[in-house]
Amino acid sequence: MPMLHRNMKTEDLRLSLEDVLADFWHARRNLDLGRLALLSYCDMRRWARVAQRESLAQRSQDLVLSCPHASREGFLFEVDALIAEAEGALQTLSCSPPCEGQGGAQAA
Repeated sequence: MPMLHRNMKTEDLRLSLEDVLADFWHARRNLDLGRLALLSYCDMRRWARVAQRESLAQRSQDLVLSCPHASREGFLFEVDALIAEAEGALQTLSCSPPCEGQGGAQAA
C-alpha cells in the first residue's frame, strides 16, 4: 500500500508538472512575458514547493522578484533556464518509480 501511494503521488506530480510546462512552452513560443512571469511565480513555484524541489522554487521566485532584468533577452534566458530545470525534474519523475516497478514486473 505505501508503494502504491508513493506511485500515485509521483504520477500526480508528473501530470501537474506536464501541465505547467505546457503553459510555459505556449507562453514562451508567443513571447508573452507577463504570462511567463505569472507562471513562474505562481504555478512553477507552487509545484516546486509541493514536490520539495527547493532550488526550482527559489529560481522561479527569483525570476520575478529580482526585477528589473537588464533586458527582455536576459529575462527570456532566465525563463529558458527555469524551463530546462523543470524538464529535468519531469524526466526524473517520468523515469524513477515507474522504471523500478516495470523492472520488478519483468523479473517476476
